[in-house]
Amino acid sequence: MRPEDFEHVVAAAAENTGHEEFVVIGSQAIHGSVAQPPVSLLASLEVDMYPLDAPEDADAVDGALGDGSQFHAAFGYYAHGVGPETAKAPQGWQDRLVRRDIPRRVSSTRTAVAWCLEAHDLVLSKCARGEQRDWDYARDALHEGLVEPSTLLSRIRDLPVEPAAGAHIETMLRAIIEAL
Repeated sequence: MRPEDFEHVVAAAAENTGHEEFVVIGSQAIHGSVAQPPVSLLASLEVDMYPLDAPEDADAVDGALGDGSQFHAAFGYYAHGVGPETAKAPQGWQDRLVRRDIPRRVSSTRTAVAWCLEAHDLVLSKCARGEQRDWDYARDALHEGLVEPSTLLSRIRDLPVEPAAGAHIETMLRAIIEAL
């Protein structure tokens, strides 16, 4: 998903839901920390998001812009309404959100803001999910220098996972770091 596609989704969410600020927690939250993210981090066609001031309205995002919607059919990408509990990010992630102002669309009077997971929190949330594509994402973010190994390793203990899962995440990240 290109930066302009990301902006389009967030602007469309504001237009369709009446909310102007959204929290973005999925892989496309990288758009908050990096103006032009590497192509390898942009494979997803969805923006996982919810209205900042009304997470319970995430269904409105899904209904208007979700998978299979007219928006999705027209543009090939979409929004996925999620809740704050979806983020398996390190404790304190809400305080580290990165603000990205979305330019007003020509045909709209609304402005929009995306509050995106900070890059380290994003990578660790991907690691907590633990699918192969999540480890690839972590590797690519580290390879591109978008995240610092020491910060990632220090935040593992703050992840909302069982100790065994935290140990696995640390082992996997150390292996990725050593291979770079």
